[in-house]
Amino acid sequence: MIKYLLPVIAIVGGVTIAFFTKNQKSIGTKLLLSFSGAFLLALALFDLLPEVYHHLDAKQTGLFIMCGILLQVVLELFSKGVEHGHDHIPKEGKAFQWTLFISLCIHSFLEGFPIHQHNDMVYGVLIHKIPIAALITTFLFQSSYSKIQIIGFLVVFAAMTPLGTYISNNTALATEYIDIVNAIVIGIFLHIATTILFETGEGHTFNLSKLIMICLGISMAHFI
Repeated sequence: MIKYLLPVIAIVGGVTIAFFTKNQKSIGTKLLLSFSGAFLLALALFDLLPEVYHHLDAKQTGLFIMCGILLQVVLELFSKGVEHGHDHIPKEGKAFQWTLFISLCIHSFLEGFPIHQHNDMVYGVLIHKIPIAALITTFLFQSSYSKIQIIGFLVVFAAMTPLGTYISNNTALATEYIDIVNAIVIGIFLHIATTILFETGEGHTFNLSKLIMICLGISMAHFI
């Protein structure tokens, strides 16, 4: 049950952070994003990748990982990169941004599949979702959407990862193709995590605090 609840708790945590920080840009959120990117990438490399290579042909695995990277690139055309911390989303206008909503839901849904076989991945998804949820909520607060639209967005978004986990646990089709889906998700994780890690900060500087958080994330994933 905890693997279904933790992603939802992460969304609640992100919403809480956004509520208390309001329109301020939180340095803590950015550092947590760096930590989460390193933690997620390390878990994927330490746990998920060896398992996928064990069950699939090596060249086939590489192909599906590349498909995951390309899929994430396509999703980011509509989500504007909010999955790895970008907040360059136009807030003007009352029209609900369905492309943003759908792309984020697809991304969140696929994140739930690796949790089927790798309970440690739920912690990577948990830590990754907290700063992302904070950024998304901040965008929603600053937009002109109604309260019903904001609540609906967050509720559906929070449900997507547990839904992916549930399907991977309880359907024969998902079980049959779980390694292929996991390889695609690895590609998604690689794209997001490396973008977070290698993007420079303000003034194109890579500060010591970010480096420390990255090292901490990798270390924790190694010993988990």
